Amino acid sequence: MLLFSLVDLLSRYGYAAVFVGALLEGETMLLMAGFAAHRGYLELWWVIVAAFAGGALGDQVVYFYAARHGRAWLETKPGLRARVARVEPHVRRHGNLIIVGFRFLYGLRTVIPIAIALCGVPPRRFVPLSILSAVPWSILVAGAGYFFGQATETVFLRARKYEELVLLSILVLGLARFVVKRSRNPR
Repeated sequence: MLLFSLVDLLSRYGYAAVFVGALLEGETMLLMAGFAAHRGYLELWWVIVAAFAGGALGDQVVYFYAARHGRAWLETKPGLRARVARVEPHVRRHGNLIIVGFRFLYGLRTVIPIAIALCGVPPRRFVPLSILSAVPWSILVAGAGYFFGQATETVFLRARKYEELVLLSILVLGLARFVVKRSRNPR
């Protein structure tokens, strides 16, 4: 069901859907958009640009909101508070590496900017590193969707060549199994 709604979003809203998906934490949307670009429905370059813009903006919004409202806001969100607490020691220990790599950690794209803000990382350090990391993220994830489409197409084209042979083999194996079973138990 989710897959069809993402396809519907992409077909209706295109690059705006990619932007919003990336803004919210949209690896799935970005993979689908890369696939749609392979199929010719979208342009890969614009998919990457929309994902970069949405991903970079989303992280800044979360970071600045957490920096402004701090731990008092987080106290009202117990589930999120627990996730942030687990991430904070890693942010303190690995700082820049976490800032550059957090968007590649599926499911943590919202949690880590909060932890970064609450650890007191200044905007002059977070903003450029976060924006810089949005470049390879958007290229790699959209590219993965694009090349997944290409690989899928190649597999299906090859499968068509052998389709009759595979079907004939299945038929022969089925008949052989039937004959063997019949010969063992004639009833």
